[in-house]
Amino acid sequence: MKPLSTYKQVYFIGIGGIGMSALARYFHFAGFQVAGYDKVETTLTQQLSKEGIEVHYDDLHDQIPAGFTAAATTLVVYTPAIKELGELDFFKANQFDILKRAEVLGAITRSFQALCVAGTHGKTTTSSMLAHLLTDIGSGCTAFLGGIASNFDSNLVLNADSPYAVVEADEFDRSFLQLSPFAAIITAADPDHLDIYGTPEAFKEGFRQFAMRIDPNGFCLQKEGLNLSTLCPTKTYALNSKTAHFSADNLRFEGGFQVADFRLGNAYWSAVTLGLPGSHNVENALGCVALLLELGFEEAAIRTALKNFKGVKRRFEYQVRQPNLIYIDDYAHHPQEIEVLLSSVKAMYPTLPITGIFQPHLFSRTKDFAARFASELSVLDHLILLPIYPARELPIPGITSAWLCAMSTAKKKEVMEVSEALAYVKNFKHGVLLTIGAGDIDRLVAPITQYLNDKG
Repeated sequence: MKPLSTYKQVYFIGIGGIGMSALARYFHFAGFQVAGYDKVETTLTQQLSKEGIEVHYDDLHDQIPAGFTAAATTLVVYTPAIKELGELDFFKANQFDILKRAEVLGAITRSFQALCVAGTHGKTTTSSMLAHLLTDIGSGCTAFLGGIASNFDSNLVLNADSPYAVVEADEFDRSFLQLSPFAAIITAADPDHLDIYGTPEAFKEGFRQFAMRIDPNGFCLQKEGLNLSTLCPTKTYALNSKTAHFSADNLRFEGGFQVADFRLGNAYWSAVTLGLPGSHNVENALGCVALLLELGFEEAAIRTALKNFKGVKRRFEYQVRQPNLIYIDDYAHHPQEIEVLLSSVKAMYPTLPITGIFQPHLFSRTKDFAARFASELSVLDHLILLPIYPARELPIPGITSAWLCAMSTAKKKEVMEVSEALAYVKNFKHGVLLTIGAGDIDRLVAPITQYLNDKG
């Protein structure tokens, strides 16, 4: 790979992806000319355009924007989620330098001490929390995040004076194997992306290979029970554990905030107050605190920063919060994530009925984890399933939302089109409403919020 300074222009194919857009912003702020293609216009692509990045939505084939036709000075970055595109064919035919997003991210972060967060679940919240903590305590960082962190209102954080880069390490397409972590938090390795890895064993092997990439002079913090081999010192963390190096227990709510007691090696921090609710966020915070302690940061500054963390867009994000009418939007798209979401909601609102509108993501994931999806979703008082969001896939015969609905034992269950779900919400007056999924269900958030607020 040539040095990135070789290029003057960077062209993104799939620029609207959360990881791609962070890179586009990084190059734009660094003074490169940046443009790109995406299939659909979204709030994020609109924001990129406002920031001065040219975005288009039609396949231009060989009609590339002026300024991006010089192969010697133009780097093309693409996402593997895009399979066929005339523009990509043009760049290949004319011998442009073409790299995957992960390769470029790896090249950028090798000039920092990379603090990487990997895991099937929790990596976006944990990496965003880590970036916030480093910023709030004064050290700062550059961060490439897989979500819009509310404290920054962005998926990119820039600080040229800090030695640290916080990087969300994505396991999809084995992208995280392009990174060179100085230190890492590994939150979970529950099987996913079996369309890429093939088997649960191969998926776990991918995480083992990632763990082996950590600098021997650095360190690894992994959820107790993962048992991933590394070449560096490794410590474990977990909730309610007597054997992990770092643990949290006595979880409770005080003054409307999630509170827990932390055991950190020989140290004990009582009544640590967190900005986000939920046992999973206590665990995420525990991993961040452990990493910061290993880097040498002090208790007082960390405590204050934890309480100020506002979370990530679409991760347990409150949209409506009235006494008997709650609306939460969440990105959960794996059975384990749904289990964590629903158990937290039931613990917080034990007397309110819970309705979930779930959009399954990918035919292959729905097929691979159908029994677990059905089981976890069955705890809902009312389950509404939208059609499966295909993303990069073609339909699989027989794998439909109606098929999944039939497997559920929820008290009330049905399949709806988007228009039907919106019509249903207009009459929703009491209880907890959840929108759940990683596809384009986020398009429903604004109208649903408007409907429910009008009732107030």
